[in-house]
Amino acid sequence: MDPMNPVVLITGGGRGIGAAVARLAAAQGWDVAVNAVHGLRSAQAVADEVRAMGRRALAVQADVSDEAAVRAMFARVDTELGRLHGLVNNAGVVDVAQRVDEMSLARWQRMFAIHVQGTFLCTREALLRMSFRHAGAGGAIVNLSSAAARLGSPGQYVDYAAAKAAIDTFTLGVAREVANEGVRVNAVRPGIIDTDIHASGGQPDRVQRMAPQVPMQRAGTADEVAQAVVWLLSERASYVTGSLMDVTGGR
Repeated sequence: MDPMNPVVLITGGGRGIGAAVARLAAAQGWDVAVNAVHGLRSAQAVADEVRAMGRRALAVQADVSDEAAVRAMFARVDTELGRLHGLVNNAGVVDVAQRVDEMSLARWQRMFAIHVQGTFLCTREALLRMSFRHAGAGGAIVNLSSAAARLGSPGQYVDYAAAKAAIDTFTLGVAREVANEGVRVNAVRPGIIDTDIHASGGQPDRVQRMAPQVPMQRAGTADEVAQAVVWLLSERASYVTGSLMDVTGGR
């Protein structure tokens, strides 16, 4: 089955930036698979919005750090939506603000499992479907990194920043590895964005506190990040690969 519309899988697509990407991609002609690990109700709600736009949609539950679950998720997309054209590695978490000498091994392992291992696993499955090397027809992968990868997030989220720095390096390496195989790989690095991820890390007021540090004097929106992601997925970015695009208001 090869649908008329291109198909994109968005991990962590039930809220925030992932949900904004799903809506914008649908508006621009994509059929969308929306992944969530726990909040499948929110993923289903986003899928319903996509269907209301006249596109096909699938809500699929999977822990991106679990190899078997990732393989099963991609198999469902294959069966229910058809050939994969795009992947957005968006699933991510933050933890409470801490110094490194206060952090536990369990925290570090969770942070790297979701951000790094999850991105590796999903990218591998996408390449097995997209790459000319594997008889694919090409595609695009966009990884969600963070400005934290170059700022370090001292006293707050050094573990998160380090995981995102790994995503940057992974993006550069994979992009060059598959550049002649029809697959483009890029990353978007958001800055202070007004989503509920800050509340999940115990700092619901973080956006308001940090906004004065941004040269544009405001936080960004999930929709503004989605514009960059969907552009990188599209053929309008056909000569763009191995790029790390900051969406940070100048920070």
